[in-house]
Amino acid sequence: MMHDIKIICQNRKARHDYFILDEYEAGMVLLGTEVKSLRLGRANLRDSYARVRGGEVFLYNMHIGAYPFAAYGNHDPLRPRKLLLHKQEIKRLLGKVKEKGQTLIPLQVYFREGNAKVTLALAKGKRRYDKRHAIRKREEKRELDRAKNSR
Repeated sequence: MMHDIKIICQNRKARHDYFILDEYEAGMVLLGTEVKSLRLGRANLRDSYARVRGGEVFLYNMHIGAYPFAAYGNHDPLRPRKLLLHKQEIKRLLGKVKEKGQTLIPLQVYFREGNAKVTLALAKGKRRYDKRHAIRKREEKRELDRAKNSR
């Protein structure tokens, strides 16, 4: 059974800058104007990250643009947003994030069955040589595919 998913924005640089170790789906606590802006696709995940604080998970630096048709009461575009996860997931994340070099980053924001969701990734930062290695492997694979297709 495929759910109707409408992707709002993706963090394309995340897979380039990090090794993705695990992924989690979380709901978001949003204001009305934020939901309307998301439906218009006015969101950006660049430089955003998540932190566990006081037994709850919050998403920081996610930009949701102001809703253009709001007469008053528009939201702060960069406010921290609470994420909804099960207690066991939060405990597991807290244990993993305390390990050296692991962080929580959002990969994409989307609507599923009318609810705004975010895919969180438990990630470990890549070093410069890891990135070069990944690029080299990708180019070698491309050349192999090209050679295979030309035959």
